[in-house]
Amino acid sequence: MLRELSIKNYALIDDLKVSFGKGLTVITGETGSGKSVLLGGLSLVLGKRADLNSLKDREKKCVIEAEFVVSDYKLQTLFAEFDLDYEAHTIIRREILPGGKSRAFVNDTPVTLDILSALSPKLIDIHSQHQTLELTRNEFQFQVIDALAGNRELIDSYTAQLGAYYQTKKELQRLIDFQKESDKERDYNAFLLQELKEAKLQSGMLEELEADFEQLSNVEYIKEKLAFSSQLLSDEQSGILVHLNNMRSTLGKLGAYGKKFEELYERVNSAFIELDDTFNEIQNLNETVEADPVQLEEVSSKLQVLYDLQKKHGVLEIEELIGIREALAEKVSVTENIEQQIKDKQLQVLKQEEALGKAADSISQNRKKAAPELKKSLEESLKKLGMPNATFQIEIVPTTSFFANGRDELQFLFSANKGGHYGTLKKVASGGELSRIMLSIKAILSGYEMLPTIMFDEIDTGVSGEVADKMGDIMKQMGGRMQVFAITHLPQIAVKGERHFKIYKEESGKTTSTEIRELEGEGRVREIAEMMSGKNISESALSHARELLLL
Repeated sequence: MLRELSIKNYALIDDLKVSFGKGLTVITGETGSGKSVLLGGLSLVLGKRADLNSLKDREKKCVIEAEFVVSDYKLQTLFAEFDLDYEAHTIIRREILPGGKSRAFVNDTPVTLDILSALSPKLIDIHSQHQTLELTRNEFQFQVIDALAGNRELIDSYTAQLGAYYQTKKELQRLIDFQKESDKERDYNAFLLQELKEAKLQSGMLEELEADFEQLSNVEYIKEKLAFSSQLLSDEQSGILVHLNNMRSTLGKLGAYGKKFEELYERVNSAFIELDDTFNEIQNLNETVEADPVQLEEVSSKLQVLYDLQKKHGVLEIEELIGIREALAEKVSVTENIEQQIKDKQLQVLKQEEALGKAADSISQNRKKAAPELKKSLEESLKKLGMPNATFQIEIVPTTSFFANGRDELQFLFSANKGGHYGTLKKVASGGELSRIMLSIKAILSGYEMLPTIMFDEIDTGVSGEVADKMGDIMKQMGGRMQVFAITHLPQIAVKGERHFKIYKEESGKTTSTEIRELEGEGRVREIAEMMSGKNISESALSHARELLLL
């Protein structure tokens, strides 16, 4: 529900602020008084593009703010989708700066015009004769019949299943495409994997093999150095161990002369033990290190295999080769199991198609039950609106294709005259007929679901007083369930409103501005009388206006 509208510095409006309530609100005013300006300002809040021509004073910014009560519209999910703070009283603000830039806010959160355009249809629905062309859209026609059929939850469930179905089909196609590509690569990947498996890759093996290769390649040099080291340690005349042993014996004799000498002896003794152990290790190594051409060739071959694999795969570390081996193993495994995966996925698609078919059948059955009721309600409503011979044919044809809202194709056919040929609304209905059909449909819909605020912009153009009276009755009935605005030139509709606002121009000095005020009591009587008789209001017109307002 539109609770409050504030417009500053827009077109002919300096500063306008007006509050609205529930039920039917009528807005009147002379041609050119600024009703289109009010709608234009509201359209900016709803996401319409703006330019500098929108500014009355181009040195100041234009600010348009609308407060909507949205607690009955179940918009929490939509607000969350757009990352907006949900408020029961939601405020939309649009600013047009003197430089031409435009900004929009929802509950003080900056938003794009795309978000505003997606949100606004949930809040307010503006209808003029030009906009009744929505009637001719198949999507809107489905919306109408599904509302009467009570299909909302069924369609929500169907839509979720349809999304899952399309996702499964995508996954199936990816598997099929993968199979085609993998057939080409299967043998090559298997060959690469076998090479890596045969190498028996282990972390750290490259460093170990390189160390073995260096040792086996330099056996003579190693033995020479080990022998020389052994001689340095054990020579009877100048060996380090001989001298260190003599030092140990000498210091051992000083132990009785104090703790310091005893500690010194222990240190030398420890050094002798460690060096003697080192000598034994050198001796052992010297005995075990031997030339082994066979082992050298074996190590060299292993290293060459690793170097070749590193070069082939463009890596430097064994760990990288291990990662490639695991990835190839997974690819080969997937390739080997792909046929079974495709069969499983095809079975899943069939099961989803079966479930979708059942859901679509339920939706279709509900539509077929609702179609006669919709036909009857529309024809009865149009009779009251001066179209006594208007008839509809609503044809629901099941297909084998899955659409966004089921499997039906819908033909919404219309004939305005007795014995006339049926055709689509777009081809056979005039603008005035479309206006009355739209009013009837919206009235019917309001009895089945919570509609956003609806604003009828001179939808009564070209109709007789009697038809206008009936249109006013329908709008008033709708107002009992929702908020309805009617911008009208006809007194028969104006008198039906629970509240009545007048838009007018006011001149001050050299400037003209558009103003709006609520009419009550005698002021409303005079406005209705003026709508009937013109500027020169007669007593009979005033009397007639009072009679109409009492009805």
